[in-house]
Amino acid sequence: MWRIGITGSIATGKSTVLAAFKDQGVPVFSADTAVAELYAGEAVGPVEALFPGVAQDGRIDRDRLSQRLAADPGGFKRLESVVHPLVRRRIAHFLDSAEAEGHALAVVEVPLLFESGYDYGFDAIAVTAVDEAIQRQRALARPGMTVEKLNTILVRQTPQAEKRKRATYIFDTGSSIAQTRQEVAALVADIRAKGPKK
Repeated sequence: MWRIGITGSIATGKSTVLAAFKDQGVPVFSADTAVAELYAGEAVGPVEALFPGVAQDGRIDRDRLSQRLAADPGGFKRLESVVHPLVRRRIAHFLDSAEAEGHALAVVEVPLLFESGYDYGFDAIAVTAVDEAIQRQRALARPGMTVEKLNTILVRQTPQAEKRKRATYIFDTGSSIAQTRQEVAALVADIRAKGPKK
């Protein structure tokens, strides 16, 4: 089975590309979705222990956590040391299950793939990219996003140019969603034509 990782900077179209793979019948996994589930489940206790006061009604309040991290950038490493292993365990289980079910490929979205330095054993990396002006416009249109918050996020992310260099496949999402979906469909057809990876 081909194991493909999707990564890219904020607001470059990762969710759109992941959805396009799903629409092609490919099993997909979102690390962001996994984190959201963990913040309402098994990560609540450990994260609250690191940052007292960020839990509310039995789940992590992401706005409170973001405020704490903005005031203490060193906290990112402590947070990641707790959350990332939990996400990796879920990813490994997802990939093993997809392979056991006989799928030709499976796709995992990991926003901080390069930044984490962790080897997930992917056979290929798909990177989403877009012009930086479009990226900022998209990001700042998100609810609760501010210029300060966006800049804090971008400082922690590998530059888009570097991600492009390290990519097996690049999806430039600056055109239409229909174009992106066509490119994903073509890649899926090509991989399926090659047959399962040995």
